[in-house]
Amino acid sequence: MLSYDIYDFLGNIGVLLVLVVYLALQMEKLSARSFIYSIANIVGAILIMLSLYFKFNLSAFVMEFAWFLISVYGLYRAWQRAPAKV
Repeated sequence: MLSYDIYDFLGNIGVLLVLVVYLALQMEKLSARSFIYSIANIVGAILIMLSLYFKFNLSAFVMEFAWFLISVYGLYRAWQRAPAKV
């Protein structure tokens, strides 16, 4: 029997978020060096990992955890490039 719970919904929102920002990147509407790109990828990965907490899949978890870490690094780099405000 197929069930669809709130964590499935949140995981799907995470997938949609990651795919939308990737599409925006490919359409050159968004820069891979932007805060928004990294933040959206971090949030998307967290939502997907949350859904995996309830229905675990090791391969998917490893992929999303790596996606999360890489996006955190991208956010850190974007933060470094941001002009200092006085």
